[in-house]
Amino acid sequence: MRMTSVKEFRIAEHATGDQLGEGRFVFTDAYSVFDWGEMPDRIPRKGASLCVMGAYNFERLEAAGIPTHYQGVRTDTGMTSLAEASVPPTEMGIELTQVPELPYSESEYDYDAYHAAAGSNYLIPLEVVFRNSVPVGSSLRKRKSPADVGLDLDQWPDSGVSLPEPVIEFSTKYEEQDRYLSRQEAATVAGRADIEKLSAIATEVNRIITDSAASAGFSHEDGKIECLYHDGEIKLADVVGTFDENRFAYDGQEVSKEILRQHYKRDHPQWVTAVKTAKRQIRDRDTADWHPLCEVTPMSLSSDLIRMVSDLYAAGANTYTGQERFDVPPLKDAVDAVRTTHS
Repeated sequence: MRMTSVKEFRIAEHATGDQLGEGRFVFTDAYSVFDWGEMPDRIPRKGASLCVMGAYNFERLEAAGIPTHYQGVRTDTGMTSLAEASVPPTEMGIELTQVPELPYSESEYDYDAYHAAAGSNYLIPLEVVFRNSVPVGSSLRKRKSPADVGLDLDQWPDSGVSLPEPVIEFSTKYEEQDRYLSRQEAATVAGRADIEKLSAIATEVNRIITDSAASAGFSHEDGKIECLYHDGEIKLADVVGTFDENRFAYDGQEVSKEILRQHYKRDHPQWVTAVKTAKRQIRDRDTADWHPLCEVTPMSLSSDLIRMVSDLYAAGANTYTGQERFDVPPLKDAVDAVRTTHS
């Protein structure tokens, strides 16, 4: 499986068939869009911004009674809470579970083999997606009509639209191309983990993050969770509620990785088209990796765009958490800079 995450993953103690292990995430300044993997540039302070937001959310979720794999942030003096970190951290301590190989042959993934190897201690190979609105660029527009999600509209508008109730969806985690699943398909992929419990956890996580965002002036549009299953318990895994995992808006401007997605769609459409073409071509081949078929590579970002996105991530983290951890302009100024450049 090709990894598209831009977090480094370090193991201190391996998980076993019945015991969780220990490790940490190292948040880098790299970024990824359209499942490409690591892109050509680095965005300063991006990793620290995501680590701060992720830790802040984990600590709020645990206080609300939601089990997570979070153990604290790593500083020069060891593992501690976010409040005790004197500088913005870039490392997060986590519990580890097993992640078996997901075999692929004859154009199919073998989830039975995954779960046979996983037993009762494994990362659930699903992403549970929650949607509060449908912004421009949301994949939901391609898969469902407005009526399917409770909207009294004949077609999708050119601007974003709020949903009457949050929508919960399930997507594959380890397939080369994300694939949305029916609830029945998702239940099979989840293995021993109860799909209704996963849906309930996602709903509660969404509520808490949405409330946190609103209190800081953000609109929380959509996001996802990943979970582990250990000895009958489901715990939140990966990272939740950051500008990479979720879509937020502030004063009508996207404040998330969506800015970079839209940049490439607008300024480098040849690459975006080549990615889509490669993903289509792979369907007829007995291999899951579409990247060798992509005939165009992504271009670098301009230095001005890198600076603006860096300010946006850091100022956004300051505002979301209510903690001035980064020496950057106010979020309103960072938002105005991006909006002026891309209007």
